[in-house]
Amino acid sequence: MKDEQIKRDLQHWLKIVTKYQQPSRRKAVIQILNSFLPFLGLWILMYFSLEWSYWITLGLAVINAFFLVRIFIIQHDCGHNSFFKWKKLNDVVGLACSFFSSIPYKYWARSHSFHHAHNGQLEVRDIGDIHTLTVEEYRALPRLKRLGYRLFRNPLVMFVFGPIYYLLVPLRLPMITLDGWRTVKWAQLYNNVYLLLAYAILIFAIGWKKFFLVHVPIVVIFGIIAIWFFYVQHQHEQTYKQWKDNWDYLLSSIRGSTYFKLPRLFQWLTGNIGFHHIHHLNSKIPNYHLEWCARENPIFQKHVTTITFWQSLRCMFHHLWDEESQRMISFWTFYRMERQRVLVTR
Repeated sequence: MKDEQIKRDLQHWLKIVTKYQQPSRRKAVIQILNSFLPFLGLWILMYFSLEWSYWITLGLAVINAFFLVRIFIIQHDCGHNSFFKWKKLNDVVGLACSFFSSIPYKYWARSHSFHHAHNGQLEVRDIGDIHTLTVEEYRALPRLKRLGYRLFRNPLVMFVFGPIYYLLVPLRLPMITLDGWRTVKWAQLYNNVYLLLAYAILIFAIGWKKFFLVHVPIVVIFGIIAIWFFYVQHQHEQTYKQWKDNWDYLLSSIRGSTYFKLPRLFQWLTGNIGFHHIHHLNSKIPNYHLEWCARENPIFQKHVTTITFWQSLRCMFHHLWDEESQRMISFWTFYRMERQRVLVTR
């Protein structure tokens, strides 16, 4: 019933969102300036702060990691060809952003586009997404593989070690083997070479120790923030997951994404990506138009799951997709259900 109501209320969604996808050169240039200039200024300040206290350096790293998120949102929009009107300019700026984020531009953009086209499809949960098992799949696993999945879903692994692994392995090696990815894989390898050269120049200029103490904390904290956002935007309790035969694009965008409602400052620092349901409806809308679209069309907020930061913390305990109840559940809930199953069958 709820799904039918969404389809009725948003039957003209494509016509609505098309209005907001026209890029603005002025807004794009302003965002580049107010993202890159503070980042570079804080980076230099961190370098000097090493002489004062490394605690100050780490505090500045946390702030600068959010500016790196903002830079990555520019890269993200360039990958969708939405930040500027011209594709070549998007590619140039997106590639420049990748030297800061350390995320290969074309390779990541391709895998992220795959995510948009298949968000919530149970057949594909390993490309541009966080691997999630269904209750039935987890139930069928032997004890050792269950333990492996539980470790993978542990918050420390998922949100601390996971981002570090993601930055060091999947983004460095061409692990996706789909047809038509040959050129993108080469672009990933070239990006890695260019990134190593840029890092080598910085290390030569300031020394490997200072580079490590300044830049690595920024990138690691950035990775943690990025993974956390992606997680809570798709792993909320009432998310949307279906097999391809029953999958619907509109429902996967509205139900399968959240509106991550943040304080104004953090919404700005994270490039409005909290309006994730609108972004999934139309990835051609640049981030600087997402709030405008949401403000003028409150119908989009009617059916989406809205979460604040404190509410998002509960998403850490969403581990399995229960097809029967159509919701994410915790391991604790799964084993409670299993005990009840045993009692019923006796």
